Amino acid sequence: MKIYNSLTKTKEEFVPITPGEVKIYACGPTVYDFFHIGNARPFIVFDTLRRYFEYSGYKVTFVQNFTDIDDKMINRANKEGITVRELADRFIAEYRVDAKGLNIREASVHPRATDHIPEIVEIVKTLIEQGYAYEVDGDVYYATKKFKGYGKLSHQPLEDLESGARISVDERKRDPMDFALWKAQKPGEPAWESPWGMGRPGWHIECSAMSTKYLGKTIDIHGGGKDLIFPHHENEVAQSEAANGCPLAHYWMHNGYINVDGMKMSKSLGNFFTVRDIIKHFDYSVIRFFMLSAHYRSPINFADALLQQAKAGLERLTNCAENLRFKLAHAADGALDDAAATLVEKHVADFKEAMDDDLNTAAAIGAIFELAKTANTVAAGEASKQTLSLLLNTLAELCDVLGIETEKEAETLDSKIEELIAKRTEAKKAKDFATADAIRAQLLDMGIVLEDTREGVKWSRK
Repeated sequence: MKIYNSLTKTKEEFVPITPGEVKIYACGPTVYDFFHIGNARPFIVFDTLRRYFEYSGYKVTFVQNFTDIDDKMINRANKEGITVRELADRFIAEYRVDAKGLNIREASVHPRATDHIPEIVEIVKTLIEQGYAYEVDGDVYYATKKFKGYGKLSHQPLEDLESGARISVDERKRDPMDFALWKAQKPGEPAWESPWGMGRPGWHIECSAMSTKYLGKTIDIHGGGKDLIFPHHENEVAQSEAANGCPLAHYWMHNGYINVDGMKMSKSLGNFFTVRDIIKHFDYSVIRFFMLSAHYRSPINFADALLQQAKAGLERLTNCAENLRFKLAHAADGALDDAAATLVEKHVADFKEAMDDDLNTAAAIGAIFELAKTANTVAAGEASKQTLSLLLNTLAELCDVLGIETEKEAETLDSKIEELIAKRTEAKKAKDFATADAIRAQLLDMGIVLEDTREGVKWSRK
């Protein structure tokens, strides 16, 4: 497998630190609100990366954190008159609702920043001892110019980063680019004990502490959205590598931005949407399929018409699987169709080739559509159970790698509709076609579409 490494700006062959194992850290949400569609993209992308490694036979340890302490959380909790912990608990639960809907698997570990204060304090102490950090009135800052490699992930010299960064005015800093590792307590803020007094961790240090605790000093892959390259990931590199004396990650993966109707998503433009907003109009499964329909590094445009296209594409796959299940239930045993099996092998090879090429899910979906096309053609003839099983199992397996579910939720018919379908079947057997047609029209008015096949009658809703 080849991965585009943001650190080297080249596509590189993936070589794990430990053969057969992969350690991945992906930045998770700040849990002060429902997560938006921009957040959803990296969550889906790195869940898919994990799934593909597992499909390829790797043992994967996947860590995704919850940032449960920062200014936004403190401000909202104070506004609502609750504790920051209560706010975090609420929105971690809401995250899990949306993540389950999007078919995002639980991480191997979902660490919370506030549960790792001792580990954070230890790293900060180490950085001070090694001359990379300094304390001022209970605040601790990282001295960016002490770290010679600062800027290597964002590929910008320190002078350019200074001019482009959002730097808070603080005259106590030795340099404007220095950033907070530990913040002294202010009135109305939660705080923890430390050698520098009561306070709380800065945003960047939490990931360094949790990544090291659960994955070791050097990991295989660190991922997140492109917007995190600077300052968050750049600061993680500086902290971790100064404290540990070794690379933080061998590969850095960053997904592209999301635009809404061709414009950058922002609250000021009124085009800022949470996943919870979107599911009022489209299923979770459509959102996931849409996100994977473009290469993860490409920008993606979130628009109603494109979601409609994604919905239609997803229905092609679920309808194909449903048709295969129906055919399979009525098929006879027989020899495996060698020609069909050869085509299946080709589609699987094309799928793997796409995924091995820097997780190209767009091309992988194309390979799955070709498989569905083959399946529909074969199922239209006299296919054996063995052949239909191969087609259905392969389709389901490849879709599962992408987190796409091919089995629709089972629908049941009320007794009146079932009775009408049975009466129509009897009328056809008796060659009473007028009655059969009348019942068919009656069912259509009720929203039930019938399809007569060699294997029997199939029904669906309009």
